[in-house]
Amino acid sequence: MSNTPHTLQEEFPHDIERLRELKGANAHFARLLEQYDSLNDAVHNAETNVTPMESLAEVELRKKRAAIKDEIARMLTTV
Repeated sequence: MSNTPHTLQEEFPHDIERLRELKGANAHFARLLEQYDSLNDAVHNAETNVTPMESLAEVELRKKRAAIKDEIARMLTTV
């Protein structure tokens, strides 16, 4: 999968250095990044039918990804 959309680098292009800093300094933040990447890959696989699934399951994955992205964004501005 060479072109998975919605990577954190695309979502937060001005915060790449801050993402790296927090990943190294905050274990919870590092886990959020891993969870986001995993969910993002799963959504991409569903969208491209690499891993076909029902639309409700795909929507749930998208909701989880959005919730983690929101927490990452909050932490980028407060931590």
